[in-house]
Amino acid sequence: MTATIGHSSILLAFVIALAGSVIPILVPRGANERYVTFARWGILGQFILVFLAGSALIYGLVMTDFSIRYVVFNTTRATPIYYRITGLWGALEGSLLLWEWILIIFSGIVAWVYRDRHREMMPWVLMVFCIISAFFLGVIAFVSNPFEIVSPVPPDGRGLNPLLEDANMMSHPPLLYTGFVGLAVPYAFAMAALIVGKLDDAWIVTTRRWTITAWFFLTMGNLVGAYWSYHVLGWGGYWAWDPVENAAFMPWLPATAFLHSVQVQERRGMLKVWNLSLIIIAFGLTIFGTFLTRSGILSSIHAFSSGPVGIVFLCFLAFVLLCSFGLLAYRSEHLKGQPELDSMVSRESAFLLNNIVLVSALFTIFLGTIFPLISEAVAGVQVSVGAPYFNSVTVPLFLLLVFLMGVGPMIAWRKASWDNLKRNFLWPAAGSLIFALGLFVWTVRDFWPLLGFTLLAFVAFTILYDTALALRARRRIAGEGIVSGLITLARRNQRRYGGLVVHLGVVLIILGIAGSMTYSREREATLALKDHLTVGPYLIQFEGLKESRQPTHNLVQGSFRVFRGTQDLGILSPALKFFPSQQSPIGRAVYQSSLSEDIYLILSGFSELDKNQATLKVLVRPLVVWMWVGGFIILLGTLVSILPFREKDRGSKMED
Repeated sequence: MTATIGHSSILLAFVIALAGSVIPILVPRGANERYVTFARWGILGQFILVFLAGSALIYGLVMTDFSIRYVVFNTTRATPIYYRITGLWGALEGSLLLWEWILIIFSGIVAWVYRDRHREMMPWVLMVFCIISAFFLGVIAFVSNPFEIVSPVPPDGRGLNPLLEDANMMSHPPLLYTGFVGLAVPYAFAMAALIVGKLDDAWIVTTRRWTITAWFFLTMGNLVGAYWSYHVLGWGGYWAWDPVENAAFMPWLPATAFLHSVQVQERRGMLKVWNLSLIIIAFGLTIFGTFLTRSGILSSIHAFSSGPVGIVFLCFLAFVLLCSFGLLAYRSEHLKGQPELDSMVSRESAFLLNNIVLVSALFTIFLGTIFPLISEAVAGVQVSVGAPYFNSVTVPLFLLLVFLMGVGPMIAWRKASWDNLKRNFLWPAAGSLIFALGLFVWTVRDFWPLLGFTLLAFVAFTILYDTALALRARRRIAGEGIVSGLITLARRNQRRYGGLVVHLGVVLIILGIAGSMTYSREREATLALKDHLTVGPYLIQFEGLKESRQPTHNLVQGSFRVFRGTQDLGILSPALKFFPSQQSPIGRAVYQSSLSEDIYLILSGFSELDKNQATLKVLVRPLVVWMWVGGFIILLGTLVSILPFREKDRGSKMED
């Protein structure tokens, strides 16, 4: 019964979405208002039906309805209820249903919030949403059905992949999918603007907060994924340039470029073709990433199993790109006659160079990701492109990007004068050079780390110096203190100061990456009871092993007392988890964080005969905690940028 309700709901929603996809092309022009009304109610109907289908699948997972194949493969009777619920996105079919669920929520919000605005564009905006929705519903209904029946009904299920039994399973996939789906909103408005030929800034202004929100969820999704990898996979790292990691990261790059370059279009009327291209590429990469993870053509611990869904997504990606760039070429005459750069030393130039760097990084990552596929298809040779390639090509690009983060928001529009450059950059540059000298004296002698830390200091100093000057002006004009002055600045210019806070968060994330990549230490040893090993300032003493039975697995847990000098940091307990369905155990690493570094313990093995002997791997990862702090700062900056604060002085012109 549950499966029947779920699949019938998907089929009916597919029919409604299909109707919404074709009616705008068939109805006369004067019937746009009637179509918008129909589409709005059609999207509401899709939401109700998709909600019913999603709820049916969750019900089946929670109640362990093993007549549904998807439930059999993603839960067991012993699985805790919260992992049963996350089973909704634990495999291919359910993850597509979650994607569609989020998409129809976004579509509904747009349909109802803008019901009295953009009357000319809204029919086409809703049509684009319906096309995307119809595609996903069609895939769920006919290609990758989560409500497929199994007979005979097994007594128990297989359960989730053991690596997915983690608290981050509740946050990472929904965050990432929300970011992916969120890019459909600016894409839909961009396509509508091209269809009706209304290529002014209206669609950009309308979708600004949507784009920032999608960018934020993409950022958090990737960051939570890095944290998940760091504390679950047990290798001491957070990013391995895995193809699926790359697929999640690549849409972030054009989305970031778009958020910067649209400011140039709003201010100077430039880069219209470029901005439309960026949003097409960003949305296209979300489909491409879905193709990579669901086609089975690559080997990754993150990828889903193979099946016919991959070729379906590849065809839809081709359809999206051909139609989108075809529309862009069709409207090319309307996009000519844009202003030219007044000077290479200007904010426009800095933002343009920022875009070039981001797109260059995107190209190199895309090439490294698909090269093994091309090599196998053309030459029949399996090759791997690993971290050394990605690090060698992206590190210089990202360092240039860091420099532009410091320059772009502070340099003047049109043409920067010498006075502008001296006022904004003299003291931050001097401070960063003094900081670099201090690092050099403090034995930071390698070129790339020294350059990276210096550029990060430059960005931080420019932001703090600019904010200090603005606060001094507020104190002189209105007698405001630091807190009230910051509130006034944020209210009057949310985009600028929200963006600066986000930049500070990015600085902290890069600081964590640079420190942990460059100055990590590690050691592995087999210890008998009360033996110890030292790594840097730490001494780790083996206190014994303990075995216990968990709901889904057996757990062997080691106890290790950690000392830093004479300070007792307590017991850390890395473990190995033995699942009945897995031939090899799954590790559970543990770590202890401080502002300066993490100490990270991995139980590599133990003696089956003598439980008083264990093999331990210890890693010391400097500055990693600043990555997670940086994510929190980005959250604050995003809230400053998008929340509808009331401005005290509405007559003042906001400066980007």
